[in-house]
Amino acid sequence: MTTTGLLLAAGAGRRMGRPKALVEGWLVRAVESLADCDQVVIVLGAAADEARPLLDAHDVTIVVAPDWEEGMGASLRAGLMHLQHGDASRCVVTLVDLPDVTAHVVRRLLECPDNEDVLARATYDGHPGHPVLLGRSHWPGVITSAVGDQGARTYLSAHEVAGVECGDLATGVDVDS
Repeated sequence: MTTTGLLLAAGAGRRMGRPKALVEGWLVRAVESLADCDQVVIVLGAAADEARPLLDAHDVTIVVAPDWEEGMGASLRAGLMHLQHGDASRCVVTLVDLPDVTAHVVRRLLECPDNEDVLARATYDGHPGHPVLLGRSHWPGVITSAVGDQGARTYLSAHEVAGVECGDLATGVDVDS
């Protein structure tokens, strides 16, 4: 059984005024938060050519979402479709714009069962957030439901998801400006 870290960093960051993958240190920090995963896949889109060099010192796989402008759903689909060709039993999906989510949060989530049926997410003071742990058996359903700027939200709301409290480690708040 293996776990892949899946980092979504494809958006243009319109509210931020620039792609979040290019915000000083965020991309590298997000990659480092996935250090306990067996491998890391990063989905880029907007400014992909500018973001690639920021990852040169890291052992990661880069996937470019061709339809990234559609929203987070396109990034998630591109990442999960790439993962379907590998052997991971589960993946940890996180976002580039969560600057206080560290490897400690991911590590706590990885304590969940290592199987293809696991479905869990970090919660912060009881409120659901990211990262999300998706067992392989859930990937096809998430791919189908990920549209527009909604990643796995529709899929997760229709399934039982274990909450993993991480409010003592981070806020899990995404930064938009």
